[in-house]
Amino acid sequence: MIKTMPNAGGCRTRRSNHPVKLTALLYLKEALLREQYEKCAEIVASAKEFGALPYEIQDLLEDPRRSPS
Repeated sequence: MIKTMPNAGGCRTRRSNHPVKLTALLYLKEALLREQYEKCAEIVASAKEFGALPYEIQDLLEDPRRSPS
């Protein structure tokens, strides 16, 4: 993360918004929702290559909308 302007609670941080990273995260979300798990490893690798942080990927993997009822 890149530190930016300090605020009262510490430092704010700015996330990298590289278009390929954002697209890969979107594709990962879609693949998970469609249960196309064979595509996920390649998509995760692309997202990481372009700056996706572990928590960004983990949030998609733990999405409660994918939990069985």
